[in-house]
Amino acid sequence: MKALIYQEPDKIIVAEKNKPILQTSSDAIVKMLKTTICGTDLHIIKGDVPSCSPGRILGHEGIGIIDEIGNSVSSLKKGDLVLISCISSCSKCHYCRRGMYSHCINGGWILGNKIDGTQAEYVRIPHADTSLYKINEEADKDALVMLSDIFPTSFECGVINGKIQPGFCIAIVGAGPIGLATLLTAQLYSPSEIIMIDIDDNRLEVAKRLGATKTINGSDGKTVEKVMNFTNGIGVDTAVEAVGIPNTFILCEDIIAPGGTIANIGVHGVKADLHLERLWSHNISITTRLVDTISLPMLLKTVEHGKINPAVLISHHFKFSNILEGYNTFKNAEKTKALKIIIDFDN
Repeated sequence: MKALIYQEPDKIIVAEKNKPILQTSSDAIVKMLKTTICGTDLHIIKGDVPSCSPGRILGHEGIGIIDEIGNSVSSLKKGDLVLISCISSCSKCHYCRRGMYSHCINGGWILGNKIDGTQAEYVRIPHADTSLYKINEEADKDALVMLSDIFPTSFECGVINGKIQPGFCIAIVGAGPIGLATLLTAQLYSPSEIIMIDIDDNRLEVAKRLGATKTINGSDGKTVEKVMNFTNGIGVDTAVEAVGIPNTFILCEDIIAPGGTIANIGVHGVKADLHLERLWSHNISITTRLVDTISLPMLLKTVEHGKINPAVLISHHFKFSNILEGYNTFKNAEKTKALKIIIDFDN
């Protein structure tokens, strides 16, 4: 089978690999129909994720059809159309029983990280009963690809961890796909103001169309001043960090109001300063989280009934045979205006 392989930092290739086989009775082999490229994949390629070794097939998102199934899998059968969760959950360990599937002792974020992932014609899914979700043939398949990762990530790590409530003034730092997904899911909680901050005018225009009440291009270095002007000098109730670099995390520290919450989503490859000399007395909370996908059943219903349309974030389609072009397009989003990219397999 053909697969996208992380070869070494800053180098990926498409190559032939053996089709995966069942390794335990709880596994399933899924024939991929659609996948996508994540910002986390770019972090891996840059060398920011040491748990991912060279030679790994990348990817942790997508939908497909069950091709083979282990004999202990009870809720699925061969031929089922399924959504793949980016998090593999055994449902039995200490962390799974606490709802922290991301820290599953026998799973967690392993796809495209510690085991081969979804950017290939076939993928092995451990713990299939609790890591795959059966979906209807009539569903918008492109939209559902967005539920593998960015929508549960934005909702759990940004909205829930950010403690967003009706009437809140919130700021989302980073108008990339994960920040825009946070913008969409935050509106389920009716904040009064959503300030979107980025340095890309195209993405800020998209944010306006999707519900941002104010946008700030931070390239002039006056973001903090502008936020304070918008909020009468108080700051925001929730600041969501959706980039993953030191400057954007520090920006969240600078704009958070007393009693507010900084919710980190970004994948950080280097240290960021925490200014406790200013914040120790401000009653703020700082939250971190790796998505658990525990919200997936709720999000599936929300999409099914038209409350959220994840497909609005899809900007490009590529065949798997052109996935390297897809990566180049995604990596150069400022020029290409890329948001989320769907990779279609030649099935």
